[in-house]
Amino acid sequence: MDLVLLLLGFICMIIGIFGSFLPVLPGLSSCWVGLLLLYLTKAVENNYWVLGITLLITIIITILDYIIPSKGTKKFGGSSYGVWGTNIGLIIGILAPIPFGVIIGPFVGAFLGELIYDSKNHQRALKAATGSLLGFLASSFINFMFCIIFLGIFLHLTWEYRNILF
Repeated sequence: MDLVLLLLGFICMIIGIFGSFLPVLPGLSSCWVGLLLLYLTKAVENNYWVLGITLLITIIITILDYIIPSKGTKKFGGSSYGVWGTNIGLIIGILAPIPFGVIIGPFVGAFLGELIYDSKNHQRALKAATGSLLGFLASSFINFMFCIIFLGIFLHLTWEYRNILF
């Protein structure tokens, strides 16, 4: 049973790493489930501090994944129309069956939102949309970094308890 949990945990880790860039897959939350599965084995001693802290990090980063693109739009001079456009574009980008929809959606949403706000100022709309894109990229990078950290914890624990697990 331990080997099955270990294998499922590792699969969750791989899905999480890919999910940090592909929003249709769960990112950091999948990595946390991988850690949880490892701790559910009989071989690895439960460490509620590690699980609790990593869960808290997962919750915070997951919330920030939805906030950072909007803040990027606002930081680059976008109005509330651009912020709403970013959020609506993100939802449409996730649901739309187009490649890179999650990247294109917030960008186009922010651009269109700013054009609705001021149809004459294309430069401002493009700048706000660029902020949305940079926010998304920053969010993906943060997600990826924590996925790698969680993978490092997973591999360290697997190596530490290798004699019992295998």
